[in-house]
Amino acid sequence: QVRLVESGGGLVQPGGSLRLSCAASGSIFRIYAMGWYRRAPGKQRELVADIADGGNTNYADSVKGRFTISRDGAKNTVYLQMNSLKPEDTAVYYCNAAHYSGKYNEDYWGQGTQVTVSS
Repeated sequence: QVRLVESGGGLVQPGGSLRLSCAASGSIFRIYAMGWYRRAPGKQRELVADIADGGNTNYADSVKGRFTISRDGAKNTVYLQMNSLKPEDTAVYYCNAAHYSGKYNEDYWGQGTQVTVSS
């Protein structure tokens, strides 16, 4: 089992910044990708950004140029730096880890952290 613990959410004014962190722990064999998803009220969960263990990144069009995903492989931690936040970024943000156990591919999720962008 892999456990993901997120932190860094909160309330911020439009134009502000937040940094989310997600630390993985437990029986880790190989995490080959980590990412952030979000679910806004009344909407489906969507990919925000992800990063592979080789460093390749992928962003939703709506956050390109404003959000940056990074990863500390030694700490099994992924970060999401969010700048120029907009009210439409308000959502619960979830961390995801794609894990290979040595036998199976597994998907793990964090508990979610609320990000609210409001004046």
